[in-house]
Amino acid sequence: MTRRQPPHQSLLASIPGASSTRRPSPAPVDQWDPPVSGEMDMQIVRDGTWYHEGDPINRMALAQLFASILRLDDDGRYYLVTPVERWAIQVDDKPFVATQLKTEGEGEEQKLTFTTNLEDSVEADPEHPIRVELDPDTQEPSPYVLVRGNLEALIGRNVFYQLVELAVEREHHGKTCLGVWSHGSFFPIDGN
Repeated sequence: MTRRQPPHQSLLASIPGASSTRRPSPAPVDQWDPPVSGEMDMQIVRDGTWYHEGDPINRMALAQLFASILRLDDDGRYYLVTPVERWAIQVDDKPFVATQLKTEGEGEEQKLTFTTNLEDSVEADPEHPIRVELDPDTQEPSPYVLVRGNLEALIGRNVFYQLVELAVEREHHGKTCLGVWSHGSFFPIDGN
């Protein structure tokens, strides 16, 4: 894959709605299939910070704009996609981090709403499940919630502790699990 850098303005100019002062909605990147243009020197580290050419992107609006054209392809790579360009970028874990949790209701009727570092909100439900992977060596949990498409947010440690406080034991797929309810669905959080 080519490592040449795109002209920054050309990529931004090809994003539909990029000139708007409103926060961009996610673009229909699943409908676009331009050829791979190369690899951009852009990285999203595990804490959700976006970097371009080694420097953090400090403008929230710019990170939100790039996030609106982000896609995870079947090859396991993340791309910034416009109708005419597709640039591979590096993502250390997941592109977003859930930094806040709002809880409404109790028990099976409880609703859990996550807010990400880029101010996206998502309610956990069957279309936006919570899942937890355990590191095979350390057994350390990595919890995630699906934000949109196939893009997930890593649930931040402080938010995960809030989930643990809300957790109840329940029989789930033949095992007793520790988990949380949201929108009538049970989500195990103990890695089982």
